[in-house]
Amino acid sequence: MATEIRVPTLGESVSEATVGTWFKKVGDAIKADEPLLELETDKVTIEVPAPAAGTLSEIVAQAGETVGLGALLGQIAAGAAGAAAAAPAAAAEKKVEPAAAAPAAPAAAAAPAASSMPPAPSAGKLLAENNLSADQVDGSGKRGQVLKGDVLAAVAKGISTPAASEPAKVQARAPSTAEDVVREERVKMTRLRQTIARRLKDAQNTAAMLTTYNEVDMSAVMSLRNKYKDIFEKKHGVKLGFMGFFTKAVTHALKEIPAVNAEIDGTDIIYKNYCHIGVAVGTDKGLVVPIVRDADQMSIAEIEKDIGRLGKAARDGALSMADMQGGTFTISNGGVYGSLMSSPILNAPQSGILGMHKIQDRPVAIGGQVVIRPMMYLALSYDHRIVDGKEAVTFLVRVKESLEDPERLVLDL
Repeated sequence: MATEIRVPTLGESVSEATVGTWFKKVGDAIKADEPLLELETDKVTIEVPAPAAGTLSEIVAQAGETVGLGALLGQIAAGAAGAAAAAPAAAAEKKVEPAAAAPAAPAAAAAPAASSMPPAPSAGKLLAENNLSADQVDGSGKRGQVLKGDVLAAVAKGISTPAASEPAKVQARAPSTAEDVVREERVKMTRLRQTIARRLKDAQNTAAMLTTYNEVDMSAVMSLRNKYKDIFEKKHGVKLGFMGFFTKAVTHALKEIPAVNAEIDGTDIIYKNYCHIGVAVGTDKGLVVPIVRDADQMSIAEIEKDIGRLGKAARDGALSMADMQGGTFTISNGGVYGSLMSSPILNAPQSGILGMHKIQDRPVAIGGQVVIRPMMYLALSYDHRIVDGKEAVTFLVRVKESLEDPERLVLDL
């Protein structure tokens, strides 16, 4: 008897995935719970384990195909008998494939252009608030379903009347010369990279984004770190870095300026009475932002441990959906790559993101004297629809004060 391999639950708001690498081929023996393939979602890459032991008798969804929740990926035949049946089955499938494909074409052609899926509940609410109908918005969800982000993007574009039924216009790429074509390589964007691109552009189109800058003298934090780093690592089993100090400084500032920790939902503002801090991590597949949950209730040691765990999971492709959801504010450290100054883009729907940069010795005036100090530029990008300039500047000054006088973090000042 065959056991079906199906797409598992992918997490909140995730309805489809792209089939990545199959670790097994038809005819291979497999063990129960052994990883069979990777599925790449908008947020993370997950492994699908074997639901039973046996032999992989059929692969239904090939690498690169988009599949929905519960979709059939393949089948496992019980026992070694499956191996013998796998080869004839595969051969038979190849023989009937051309004939089976013929009637499929008219069916595909007859598919309606409009989505048969109702808008997502959050999208429906936004549509009603903005007097829009679902057919005015291009849905990016499964089977063309209209999602909340699609409505926000449509509102940002100023859509208010029924849109003409025209195909989406994609800017044509200028053709390369014959000489250059042979030296180019075309690679399909991963689902994660497509999502990163879409979300960043949506953030620019939706939010009234503005950035304010300041600089911080890192002398006190560096001195404290050098003094206690060996004892800290011996006691807590993790290195004392800068992210623990920055995360703690941010949570203190968020308590004072709650608008930076809030988000807009339609015509409402949602204030978060907790601090789930996203820490941007660069991986081979792109930027991901795992979440340090309730960072305001954690010690610097606990924050460092959690950041270490999340960073390793991100690089190993082992982040779970729970690790990626619910962030209220983000910290991005471009300084590890040598960035001296940048303006980070908001991680929607959040209203603030702090950019850290390279620590560099620079001359500064202190007490009427020019001295050399280890300085870092800080950048706070914020949504001006919800955060006023005074609040943004005050927030960044509070972060600066906490870092230049880290005892404030210990005393909760």
